Amino acid sequence: MSEIMTIGEPIVTFASKEPDVSLADALDFQKIMGGAELNVAIGAKRLGHSVDYISQVGQEPLGDYVIKTIKHHHVGTDYITRVPDYWTAFQLKDLVTHGDPEIHNYRRGSAAAHLTPEVIDQIDLTGVKAAHMSGIFPAISATAEATFRALLARLEERDILTTFDPNLRLSLWPDRQKMATTLNELAGHATIVLPGVEEGKLLMGSDDPEKIADFYLQGAWTQVVIVKVGPAGAYVKQANGESYLVKGFKVAKVVDTVGAGDGFALGVITALLEKKTLRSAVMRGNAVGAMQVQTFGDNDGYPTPEKLRAFYQAEGVTED
Repeated sequence: MSEIMTIGEPIVTFASKEPDVSLADALDFQKIMGGAELNVAIGAKRLGHSVDYISQVGQEPLGDYVIKTIKHHHVGTDYITRVPDYWTAFQLKDLVTHGDPEIHNYRRGSAAAHLTPEVIDQIDLTGVKAAHMSGIFPAISATAEATFRALLARLEERDILTTFDPNLRLSLWPDRQKMATTLNELAGHATIVLPGVEEGKLLMGSDDPEKIADFYLQGAWTQVVIVKVGPAGAYVKQANGESYLVKGFKVAKVVDTVGAGDGFALGVITALLEKKTLRSAVMRGNAVGAMQVQTFGDNDGYPTPEKLRAFYQAEGVTED
């Protein structure tokens, strides 16, 4: 069994290769793998940790591609089921020379949206040390939300370290109120909550890092809140009241912001599994996020241990 468990929907991304050309006009695309939770899985494995990924895909070419690609990254596929009646989710993504890319999703009614809670009963959690959860999967369908909650319940029973990234996808929710109510409640089941300041503004009405942290520390299971504050770094507050800011790393040029938040999450998780201090874990989160924004693709910038050490050496910092 793997050290890390996560659940999500894999997204096959058709990414434009034509800079600053609209999706309507672009003709040249490349096919790549995406999905927030899968990004975390791939990055954690690249840093030397074993990961299992729970999902469901269709029995069609995109489903074949998903399984093949995940295996290529050496992420566990034992808990990915396949169904003949539903398709694998995909999206179109444009290429921009600055700012965030435009993305159009085709995922309503997908195979992952039909993953049922009964699947969770078959999962072996023996040896699992951490689980990463995201607010995206419960947004794709009522069935997915029920499955997500079933996994949370099993993680709680075993007292497994659980991280939760709200990862807002407004287009997947019926309205903003439903999104906020559901995600705020789910966050209370996580050991560590990882919101960004903009997410805090949408979910609980403030972009003040301390207020965001105090809000989520009300969760019954929550011990730590780490609020991502962009290039400045991340604000940390623990249930015992201790708080501090871990400064971010300067980036010469931001190429693509997609995958930075997932990189932050995997940095924190892997460092904690390696018995690093919480401060060092947040520093690693900042480092992986900074490395990711300097590359194209959803997870191309995630480092190996050697590349992470080289990054730290260049920055003149060390992990505790």
